[in-house]
Amino acid sequence: MNIAITDGLLLMPPAFHAGLNAWSQSDGTSGSATWAVADNAGINPADQDFGPCLEIYKQQTTTRIRFMGETPMFPGVYLRISARVKAVAGALCSVRIAGWAGNGSRNHVSGLIETGETIPLPGYGEVVEVSAIVGVGSRDGVDMGWGTVPVYGHFGLDLVGANGGAIRIESIRIEDVTSAFIPSLIDWVDVRDYGAVGDGVTNDRAAFLAADQASDGGWVLVPDGEFFIDGDLGIQSPIRFKGKLKTPASTRISFLQSFDFPTYADAFGDEALGLEKALQALFGYTDHVSLDLRGRRVELDRPIRVDQIAPALSDFSNRRVICNGSLLAVADGDWSTGTTNSRATYDPATPTRLSNVENVASIEIGSRISGNGVGREVYVNGKDVARGRLELSQPLYGGAGTRNYSFERYRYLLDFSGVEQIDRLNFVDLDINCNGVASAIMLAPKGEMIAMRDCYVTRPRDRAITSIGRGCQDMLIDRCQFLSNEMELPTQQRSSIAINVNANDVKMRNNRFVRFAHFMVACGGGHIISGNHWFQGDNSNDGLRYAGLVLTQKNVQTTISGNYIDNASIEWTNEHSAYPDFSGSEFSFGGLTLTGNTCLCSKTVPWFTWLTVKPFGSGHFVHGLSVVGNVFKALNNSIDRIERVDTSIADLDYNNMRNVQFEANTFNGVVNYVSNPLMVIHTQSSLNDAWTLPVVEGLPFQGWAKSVQSVVAEGPITNSSGQQVDAMPWVQTHIGSTKRQVRLNWNQRLKGKICVYARMDRPQ
Repeated sequence: MNIAITDGLLLMPPAFHAGLNAWSQSDGTSGSATWAVADNAGINPADQDFGPCLEIYKQQTTTRIRFMGETPMFPGVYLRISARVKAVAGALCSVRIAGWAGNGSRNHVSGLIETGETIPLPGYGEVVEVSAIVGVGSRDGVDMGWGTVPVYGHFGLDLVGANGGAIRIESIRIEDVTSAFIPSLIDWVDVRDYGAVGDGVTNDRAAFLAADQASDGGWVLVPDGEFFIDGDLGIQSPIRFKGKLKTPASTRISFLQSFDFPTYADAFGDEALGLEKALQALFGYTDHVSLDLRGRRVELDRPIRVDQIAPALSDFSNRRVICNGSLLAVADGDWSTGTTNSRATYDPATPTRLSNVENVASIEIGSRISGNGVGREVYVNGKDVARGRLELSQPLYGGAGTRNYSFERYRYLLDFSGVEQIDRLNFVDLDINCNGVASAIMLAPKGEMIAMRDCYVTRPRDRAITSIGRGCQDMLIDRCQFLSNEMELPTQQRSSIAINVNANDVKMRNNRFVRFAHFMVACGGGHIISGNHWFQGDNSNDGLRYAGLVLTQKNVQTTISGNYIDNASIEWTNEHSAYPDFSGSEFSFGGLTLTGNTCLCSKTVPWFTWLTVKPFGSGHFVHGLSVVGNVFKALNNSIDRIERVDTSIADLDYNNMRNVQFEANTFNGVVNYVSNPLMVIHTQSSLNDAWTLPVVEGLPFQGWAKSVQSVVAEGPITNSSGQQVDAMPWVQTHIGSTKRQVRLNWNQRLKGKICVYARMDRPQ
């Protein structure tokens, strides 16, 4: 830095021989006496050392020479005042650089050091150079550190000591010497000073490494230009960019002290590319745990395919966090769904494979497959082009055969489908705005402990979080909100799904899902779904309502507790089974607990139910279901009951029902109170030895009356003479064409009132 160059300031005073009226005999201020009127000074025209110079006969103890021009003072600028002096006759004295500090009101600033070091003149004719440095900052090497109050100075020198000597002085110089202080003034090094070219062609990697090593803990500055880096590069120092980097796709760049999205965006001059390179470093090095977006919104016009930005990444099991920012899908970006139709053969003996697949090369990994015999949310997670095979996330229920299938490949903001396995990846404090044109996140085919916390996923076009394999094992979703792109559509016209899972032990806690076709399609078991609110209503009167949660495994070991289930149902199927008929050697529907949920519906059809069991094959039954302590409330229109069996494909085997608990639930706006055991009150008005109770409507799933838990007389049981009889009846169950009646058999003709607790199951 040099203000004479950068700001065009003229610092150098005029030479003495140009006129002594520019030089004051005192402090240099306007009106002070000049050396032009002094009788003890004059110009020596031809000194052998100095040429034209000022010669003074010293008569005062401190003889002052000050330039009357106002030399400006700037923060960060350092000036050197210097002169060459010699004694030619008489008494020898000393010399020093001196100044006068003035503020913005042109008043003297007192209390400052205004003189430099005093140097004795050693002898006659011996030239002594005297100098001093003045600046705002008090730094090593600065003789006069004036601070920020002075805005200018009058500079020159003092002759001090003995009088009576003749002194000659070469013209005084004032120079900007800030450059001498730059290494201590600034905390950065410039990569150009270490050989970087910045022409976009020359490989500047070595220069960056040299600058990083030389920074000694300070910053590395990348100035204007395009700096080509070929080969992985790790910068230990903090770094900032005015120019940008250019690299091959495979080159990884790691900023160890500046690992955040804004730095990468600045480094590559493009937000999408910057995020890709930051993610490449996140998974390519062990030095970083989290990628902080620093509250920035990143606009993406294309999916980020992690396998393409990190082609060597096959599996990753270290904790990584992407946090604190927003991703926005640009409306006119590259988000078109890929569609393919093909014919293929399915054999249940290899349940997750399609063989003899026509056009197999054109089918993308991550495509959702649909067609006859295909359950919901089945995805392609592998392919063998040479053998014409596709690997699937779930089996197909349709049985063996060759069929036509359709494949849709949705586009995701973050797509991990090409990486074989990723564990312990966390998404925290993110706003993922799909803008109705993109989906949000596709997981790797394998993985454990993927977590999403305190995030907002808004308007996914097709899907929010998609699992195409077992990359969802132990997945954690906490305190997030998912808002559909289909808010204004009637329920039956929606197609988007927030989340699907294929593996076990997913925890969904304290989230909110609004107006999807389904909020979650879940295979696997061991899930905990608690504290969530899923809402799938619409503005229709007598509107249809569909499943919010779809469970596709029979024996689920799943707890659903403390949720707000709003205008949506829980649908329990076995659609992801290659052999959907019950075989006798497997578990059937069981292991499901619903506790403490608030279930609401409004303006819906009377046949809506909050719990639906839909077998995709014959012979199944329920053997382990607990529905306890829930609230069921229908507004505007009453509904018939809270549960049902969807028999569109197959019915349940009601003779095998066991261990079904429906107790302590609250019903409002529900016609049939459903419980197991169910209390049935019967009054026998006429004498009979066989009391046949009416059809029992309130047993779960309208099951058979299989057993009677107790029979209690609610008054006297009397015979034809009106006498009280204390005999007990024996019980016949599953009576009548519906098998939902109970008969009490007495040893004589009796009448009276009884309370029966009937069950639709047996423990064994």
